[in-house]
Amino acid sequence: MRALMGVSAILALLAACAADPAPVPSEPPPPPPVIAFEPYEFAAGNGTKVDAERGTFQVREDRADPNSRLINLSFVRFKSTSPNPGPPIIYLAGGPGGAGTATARGPRFSLFMALRGVADVIAFDQRGTGLSQRPPVCVVKDAPGAEEPLTRDSIVAFYRTELARCFDWWTAQGVAIDGYTTLENAHDIEDLRRALGVETINLWGISYGSHLGLAMLKYHPNSVARAVLAGIEGLDETVKLPSENDAYFARVQAVIDADPAAKAAFPDLAGLMRRVHARLNATPASVSITPSGATAPVTVTFDGFAVQLLASGMIADPASVRRLPLFYAALDAGQYTQPAQLLYGQFLARPPTFAGMPEAMDLASGVTPQRMARLEKEFAAAILGDTLNFPMPHVAGIRPQIDLGDSFRAPFKSSVPTLFISGTLDGRTYPAEAAATAAAFSNGARLIVENGGHNIYEADPRIGEAVVGWFRGESVPATIHFDPPKITTP
Repeated sequence: MRALMGVSAILALLAACAADPAPVPSEPPPPPPVIAFEPYEFAAGNGTKVDAERGTFQVREDRADPNSRLINLSFVRFKSTSPNPGPPIIYLAGGPGGAGTATARGPRFSLFMALRGVADVIAFDQRGTGLSQRPPVCVVKDAPGAEEPLTRDSIVAFYRTELARCFDWWTAQGVAIDGYTTLENAHDIEDLRRALGVETINLWGISYGSHLGLAMLKYHPNSVARAVLAGIEGLDETVKLPSENDAYFARVQAVIDADPAAKAAFPDLAGLMRRVHARLNATPASVSITPSGATAPVTVTFDGFAVQLLASGMIADPASVRRLPLFYAALDAGQYTQPAQLLYGQFLARPPTFAGMPEAMDLASGVTPQRMARLEKEFAAAILGDTLNFPMPHVAGIRPQIDLGDSFRAPFKSSVPTLFISGTLDGRTYPAEAAATAAAFSNGARLIVENGGHNIYEADPRIGEAVVGWFRGESVPATIHFDPPKITTP
């Protein structure tokens, strides 16, 4: 405890307060970056071509290090068709590691075009992605052998060892890898706003893009006019709660139970999955397969952890989760060829690589001790254990200096009008956690999509209409109903 101030010190302080305050020198903000624009013919995946602009500007790779190099960031701008456009809409891709320009070429292209009726639409490639400057790819040195067992111990040890080596390798290559954080990413967006010469921008993001959007709203709140975020990943939600994932599987079971044929085939999906995992963890499976193009068979050995990893990649959307029960029924019957082929292709067919940006972003965002304590309590009993966000938290701590700290992850309040979209059959991010984030937004609104998944924007025209409406300042529905998925049965 500090000592109490003496009387003389108090009098001196009062005298100082009564005097005119001395001017506090402050450094002027640096000038905004300069954008180099060029005409750009944008070709969508469906063959449509539209005239656009490609913009490029430079930022410091690590703003904390004045000696770090300048890197190029790029985006594609689709000019507004409105006679009175609003603040530009900046798309923030998921991942981390997704590219805005790549997303615009895919199924969301029509929504990018529709939003031009509101404002300019910018497909932004975050640092380390797409058309922006990227770190060199790190190829691992000690890749798993063609027949090395794929178990929890071997997979986790491989990722921790090789990713730590890659961080050292990137540094040796002159990459300021510790600058690849969500906070730097948010500062990049602020620099883009300044370079565009606009007072405010609109944000449109999904998944990791919602995480980035929230960071922007926290650290540059006066720069954002409106936002639409889907597949919400809060600032302390890089690692998702297993209990929420288990609640998701309960919702999947409700879909199963509503279909008599599916209910008869899969009366207890959670029990089926747990049984398969426990059996494989007790006795890993060894399967002989002949990979495509190979002249000789190989043996793939895997445990329950490896199967949980596969399952965690199959639950983002209803279109994929509808096949999950049959996948597990085959495993329960001792049919291991399909997972062996999938695991061979994912881990053993070729040397794995690390891109730098995705791994660094997740490490930097990290997890608070309080959340980690809860996670550790839930992992052991959870259906998918701790695999949902692999390789986090398994590689936590390998690069401690990159962690943004608990101040970054701390909750915040916002008055920016923000629409939060959640699908009830999104197996990657969960409505309950989105609700906690949205509660801190005094001008926020939620849109719950019953039976909707993670990749929600292209799932139904009504979602696009809600997004456009929100950016126009119109009211949007609180709920949209999709038909439940048809579960695949034997």
